[in-house]
Amino acid sequence: MKAGNFELPRYLDRIAYRDEARPDLASVTGIMRQHLRAVPFENLDVQAGKIVSLVPEDIVEKIVHRRRGGYCYEVNGLLAMALAALGVEYRFVGCRPMTYSARRPRTHMAILARLDGEEWLCDVGFGSYGLRAPIRLNGTGAVEQDDDVFELLSQDGREYVLRARVEGDWANQYCFDLAHHEWVDFMPANWLNSTHPETLFTRHRIVMRQTPEGRVILFDNRLKTIAHGTTTTRHVTEDELPALLAETFGLEPTA
Repeated sequence: MKAGNFELPRYLDRIAYRDEARPDLASVTGIMRQHLRAVPFENLDVQAGKIVSLVPEDIVEKIVHRRRGGYCYEVNGLLAMALAALGVEYRFVGCRPMTYSARRPRTHMAILARLDGEEWLCDVGFGSYGLRAPIRLNGTGAVEQDDDVFELLSQDGREYVLRARVEGDWANQYCFDLAHHEWVDFMPANWLNSTHPETLFTRHRIVMRQTPEGRVILFDNRLKTIAHGTTTTRHVTEDELPALLAETFGLEPTA
């Protein structure tokens, strides 16, 4: 995954990553954490009636140069560019979201990166209880990441299920297998998420950013703040929205 206008130093500055960037687990963990805190998951373009562009240069222009966020294809695509620039071997996987009441198609994108001789699931584009750091593909047991707890399960070594502890119970987030996916394979799913009248992204405004304490989520006009397991909510008026996007999510009011 490459773009002619991608520059690793400028990307690292965008996410405020200040340490040395190396092709190893420690660096990618730090980059992923900073990306999640600096670049919000958001679907404001879809809400404005636009079809999200998967042209790599457009993604760089939007997120790095204009300091916007994006949804899974955009933010994970940008992370893939950084991995490529670092010399990290990776591949895309197509994931089936499991947070809906009905079975859904494989519309989510994540990344498997080879770090320190093993494969790790990396994902900066799941806007709910998403990972906060890489998780080992063939690890065992629950993994604590800040105040969140995750587990990556596999019964046969083919299909994997990522689940998270949500209010004390395990909740499936998405599943995937190891089938090879190319960038072009996600274009139909992107079209679906950008245009179908019944997708989550066309029906609801979603903006989410991780924080060291938890995460902040704007869903339509409800702002939810999760800090160390405690959740608070409040209503946001349309008049308050531009300032909220700028101050809480780091987005320009014109977004």
